[in-house]
Amino acid sequence: MARFLGKGAVLGAVFILATGLATGAAPAQDAGHSKDYRTFHGDGRIDTGKIGDSYTADLVLYLAGNQFMVMEELIRDFQAKHPEVATVYVETIPPGQILKGQILKQGKIDGQDTARNPDVYASVNLGHLKTLKGKGLMDQYMIYIHNKLELMVAQGNPKGILGAKDLGRDDLVQSHPNPLTEGIFKFYGAAMLRDLGLYERVTGNAECRGCWAIEGKTWFTKRHHRETPDRIEKGEADVGIVWATEVVEARKHGRKIDGVAIPAPLNKAGEVGYAIGRLETGRNPKNAESYLDYLASDAAQKIYAKYGFVTAAAEELKLRAIP
Repeated sequence: MARFLGKGAVLGAVFILATGLATGAAPAQDAGHSKDYRTFHGDGRIDTGKIGDSYTADLVLYLAGNQFMVMEELIRDFQAKHPEVATVYVETIPPGQILKGQILKQGKIDGQDTARNPDVYASVNLGHLKTLKGKGLMDQYMIYIHNKLELMVAQGNPKGILGAKDLGRDDLVQSHPNPLTEGIFKFYGAAMLRDLGLYERVTGNAECRGCWAIEGKTWFTKRHHRETPDRIEKGEADVGIVWATEVVEARKHGRKIDGVAIPAPLNKAGEVGYAIGRLETGRNPKNAESYLDYLASDAAQKIYAKYGFVTAAAEELKLRAIP
């Protein structure tokens, strides 16, 4: 039977769960969470978990979480070109969680207050930026990279999973991003399952996080789909919907996983655009503008491409009014 948790209770618990307190299962090994809150210093130092730096850094970036693997190389290159930006604070967690629990509402992480006025915010859903426009917090945006869906499986694909249609099989234990705060599932993975007529079969229409959507069959991650590789390696899951970049990153580190490509249009490659803009309330507007200009450069686009992202077209990299 599916277990349901009301939306209000879930969103109210966002920051308790975000600290790693498990609900129903052991937490994933790191899953990159140690890199969710980092401060990059011009002298090469990197601090982790110093949430207070969101109030003091020369540039504060709140970004869609699956870019965590890119940020060190990207920010180092940016700072080399802009030495005046001596400290850059970067959060890489689900953008829905950032929007609802940190920008529109005061939130805490590990007992520390987080600034509600980052200089720059990015999401995989333009609707999040439209919400900020409606609040008078953001006027312009650009699309700076693209991604696509892929299936992650155990090394060697022991279950013989051939494609997304196989998610309807009864012999698979699945691990998918939760539909409450993870845009990859809320806006794209769920749409793919509906396109296949499999949404209810796979999810039981559950709306929860860190839970069994369908007991023993489909698990929704607590905080980030980076938990899925860990579950697969432990034998707790056979397959999961992830970004293609997650497969690239896992292989880079020798993790015992493989990927199964999903063909277009099911992989949503034509729809997934990362939207970014400067907040009107940010403390460092000049530095924010410098960062947005940098993202449109060949250097930044090439760095993203190294990690499996699809680069943006020249027209997409121009700032325009949020519709």
